[in-house]
Amino acid sequence: MASGDLRDSSPPHNDEAEKAVLGAIFLNTDTESVTEVFNILKEEDFYKNSNRIIYNAILRLSNRHDSIDFITLKDELRASGDLDKIDPAYLASLTTGVPSSANIGYYAKIVKENSIRRILLRTSALISAEAYDQTLDLRVVIDEAEKKVLEISNDQHRSGFVQAGTLVTKTLEVIESFYHNQGKYTGIPSGYEDIDNLLSGFQKSELIIIGARPSVGKTALALCMAANIAGIAKKGHESHAVGFFSLEMSTMSIMQRLISSEARISSHAIRTGMLQSGDWTSLSNAAERIYEAPLYISDAPSMKLLDLRAEARRTHKQKKIEIMFVDYIGLIQAERKDIPRWEQFSEISMSLKALARELEIPVVVMSQLGRQVEKQSGSPTMADLRESGSIEQDADVIMLLDKERKKKAEEGQAKEFSVLEKRTLDVVKQRNGPVGTVTLSFLLPYMKFESYTEKADNKY
Repeated sequence: MASGDLRDSSPPHNDEAEKAVLGAIFLNTDTESVTEVFNILKEEDFYKNSNRIIYNAILRLSNRHDSIDFITLKDELRASGDLDKIDPAYLASLTTGVPSSANIGYYAKIVKENSIRRILLRTSALISAEAYDQTLDLRVVIDEAEKKVLEISNDQHRSGFVQAGTLVTKTLEVIESFYHNQGKYTGIPSGYEDIDNLLSGFQKSELIIIGARPSVGKTALALCMAANIAGIAKKGHESHAVGFFSLEMSTMSIMQRLISSEARISSHAIRTGMLQSGDWTSLSNAAERIYEAPLYISDAPSMKLLDLRAEARRTHKQKKIEIMFVDYIGLIQAERKDIPRWEQFSEISMSLKALARELEIPVVVMSQLGRQVEKQSGSPTMADLRESGSIEQDADVIMLLDKERKKKAEEGQAKEFSVLEKRTLDVVKQRNGPVGTVTLSFLLPYMKFESYTEKADNKY
């Protein structure tokens, strides 16, 4: 088709299918089929304005659990002041052109497909206009284009408010599934029982922040969680695809640390090559588990926010990642350098939260705590997060990792080097659940975290 013909043609629509859907709603006695239509179609999916008005009136009747027939529909249209906008002859003809009310779902899908095509055309026009605008940064244009197309492909385009009645059924189904799966985690388990009991696993669409001072173990904890989730720690256990963005360490350094942790061989021994003959079996077994795991690592020092979002979308689409780790937020570069750092942090944290909702996966982000923590006698708080205002607001869960606080008398008696140290992980914020403190064991030679038990103190 020539470009001129394309501009002159009407947008994709199917008048017969729209009329068939409305007529089949009146004729269909199968309430499940009609409910399916309500879940598929929204008012704006109809191309013809009169069909939109009629469908909207039908939705209002359904939400009130009123019967849907010509008398109730006319009364509803009259009450809303829309009856004069509808041709009485057209209203009466709705059921005459319905081939079969049993095919109502098929008709609804035809209407929906045409609606999506119209949205795609409008989106294409917007992308085209932005591409021609030389004042816009090219990466901004690409990022917005990817986001718009992804929203269409997932049918997640924003379309205004959703009436509570359309959500309550789905919500009750989710609650019922929780009831039938009592004791099971509703999110993705981190591999640490005490943490998962508090959070019930990492939940979809949530932004999770793990804060700590340098050298306390936030990267090690993130890697251990990623290994647990990807099924590396225990072969044969349930695994989930994991995306790991390392902005601080190279992929080689990350892999060396991961192999050390899983093989339980000192990272120092690996770096210096001081390995024992028996270590190679452990290294081989760990490497085999890691090789087969759905773990995807990206190292990009000082990655820009737009690039991170674009890479996350691509990896989610291509590799089907179910959870994403970012190490760490302070190394993400905001697009605007001319604004104060706290505003840049606000932009980054809001964007990461939006990304979690867009991809419908948990996004776990490492963050540094301020230096004042080292001078405090008590445990760190949310206020100790660097540029904490925006992070506190946007995060669904905030966990703060800290070394075990020792008394001065005990510090003088402490050994120069200990194989095992305790770490406390304080869940100081959880938007939809309780807060609390978890104790973890940190095996220093392997940079590995394990669930803490009283026996662990005497084990190493």
